[in-house]
Amino acid sequence: MAHDLLPPTDMPKSKRVRRQPRAVSPSRSPEKSETGARHAVTLKVNGHTRDLELDVRTSLLDALREHLHLTGTKKGCDHGQCGACTVLLNGRRIDSCLTLAVMHDGDEVVTIEGIGSPDALHPLQSVFIEHDGFQCGYCTPGQICSAIAMLEEAKAGMPSHVTADVASAKIELTEAELRERMSGNVCRCCAYPNIIDAIREVGGGSL
Repeated sequence: MAHDLLPPTDMPKSKRVRRQPRAVSPSRSPEKSETGARHAVTLKVNGHTRDLELDVRTSLLDALREHLHLTGTKKGCDHGQCGACTVLLNGRRIDSCLTLAVMHDGDEVVTIEGIGSPDALHPLQSVFIEHDGFQCGYCTPGQICSAIAMLEEAKAGMPSHVTADVASAKIELTEAELRERMSGNVCRCCAYPNIIDAIREVGGGSL
């Protein structure tokens, strides 16, 4: 029986054996961990092929910011909760902080730097300015990348949690629909009403 292995409760404390905590080997300490393995990765970023050699633990976000110096993609929470790091991966929106760069060898990535230009803004960039859809601007690159993909999702008939008729091929972009679909992108300045107005102007109300 398991209880037969326990010391009797009437045993003097001086004779009870105390287990000492196991010492952590210095070689296993996080501060002294060995450098991770490196791996060759090829990404097509904003239409250009980029060859990188990265630590296999490097996130796509860090590959873009620290190795390709595309700092328009922002690091906010680094936990996939704020959406500031949203980019387009093969046309779909993704939180780049939650995925490893080595998982996307050969994939196509579009960051905010690949969307429009100062002389030829993307329609969403223009309406964000017109509707004052930002204040500090930190979340704006992620908001715009997310909105571009979101409009394509709605156009393809992909329902959301609040879609009234999931079988309908035409989705009405109501305020509730847009708020649900953009809920993964946080604006700490609370410019949500203006962001919604900007996206609705481009989306046309229904797709």
